[in-house]
Amino acid sequence: MTGSTDKPRNLRGDILFAFAVAAACYVAWLVRGVLVMLFVSALFAVVLAPLVRATEQLHIGQWVPFKGSVAIFVLLLVAAGGLTAFGFLAIPPVIQDLKRAGGSEPAKVPELLAKLNQLPFLGNLDTDDIVARLQGFASQAATHVLGSITGLAGSLMDILSGLVLTIYFILEGDHAYRWTLSFFSPQRRQRLDDALQRASVRMGRWLIGQASLMLVLGISSTVFFALMHIRYAYALGVLTGLLNIVPVLGAAISLVLAMLVAATDSWARMLSVVVFFFVYLQVENSFLSPRIMKTRVDLPALAIVVSLLLGFSLAGILGATVAIPTAVLVSVLLDEYFVHKEEKPELIEKA
Repeated sequence: MTGSTDKPRNLRGDILFAFAVAAACYVAWLVRGVLVMLFVSALFAVVLAPLVRATEQLHIGQWVPFKGSVAIFVLLLVAAGGLTAFGFLAIPPVIQDLKRAGGSEPAKVPELLAKLNQLPFLGNLDTDDIVARLQGFASQAATHVLGSITGLAGSLMDILSGLVLTIYFILEGDHAYRWTLSFFSPQRRQRLDDALQRASVRMGRWLIGQASLMLVLGISSTVFFALMHIRYAYALGVLTGLLNIVPVLGAAISLVLAMLVAATDSWARMLSVVVFFFVYLQVENSFLSPRIMKTRVDLPALAIVVSLLLGFSLAGILGATVAIPTAVLVSVLLDEYFVHKEEKPELIEKA
C-alpha cells in the first residue's frame, strides 16, 4: 500500500522538477547577457585578486597605506594614468595625419586616375563612374561610423558595468563564495573548495604567464617598428603588447593594424612587418609559450586552441580573452570529479 502511494508521489515530483529545470533554463536564456557578464566579472576578480593582494602588502616602514578598496583604487588610477598617457602620445599624430590626408588626398584622385588611363590595358576607364563609386563608398563608410559610435557607447557601458562588478567581486567575493559553498554538504563542500582553490592558483599563474608574453611582444615589436621607421612605432608597439592578452587573435589584429600603417609608406615596410610577425609567432609558439604557459596553466595546446575557438564563437573577443582561465577551471573540475585516476600497481619483487 505504501509503495503504491510513493510511486505517484515520486512521479509528480519528477514532473515538477523537470518543469522547474525547463523554466530555469528558459530564464537563464533570457538573461544570458547578464549571466555572461557576471561570470566574466567573477573570473577577472579571481585572476586579479593576487595583484590586489600584492598591492595590499606594499608598505612604507611600518605603515601599510594600501588596504582593501584603497588598493583597488590605486590600481585603477595607475591603469587610467597609463591609458591617458598612451592617448596623449598616440592619438595626436594620428589626427594630424588624417587631417593632412583629408586635405591633400581628394586633390590627388584625378591625378591618379589620369595616370591609370595612360596604362595600356586601362585606357578605357570610366573615371566618372569610379569617382561616383568612391563617393558612394565614402557615404556608406560615414554611415557605418555613425552606427559604430552608437554601438561603441553601449560597449563602453558594458565595460563600465563589468568593471564595477569585478570590483565588488574582489571586495565581497569571499562572502558570496562561502554562501555558495554552504549549499553543499560538509564533505562535498571541502572537496569542491579544494578544487576551486587549485583552479584559482592556476588562473593566477595564467595572468603572470600572459603578462610575460605581452611584455615580450610589446618590447620586441616596439624596437622593430622604431628600427624600420614605421609611423606611430611606440603606439603600435604598446597596442600590440596589450592586444596580446587575447592569444592568437590579438596578434592577428596587431598584424593587420601594423600592415595598414606600414603600407602607407612602402610595400617593403609592410612586407617586413609580415616577416617580423611570422618569425615572432614561430618563436612564441615553439619556444616561449610551451615554457611559459605550460608551467603556468598545465593545459595542452589542443585544449587552448579549442577553448579560444569556443570562447570567440560564444562571446567574441571578450570570450576569447577569458577562454583560457575558463578552460583551466573546467579542467580542474573534470579532473576532480570525472577523471578516474589509476592507482600505481605495487612492484612485485621477483624471487
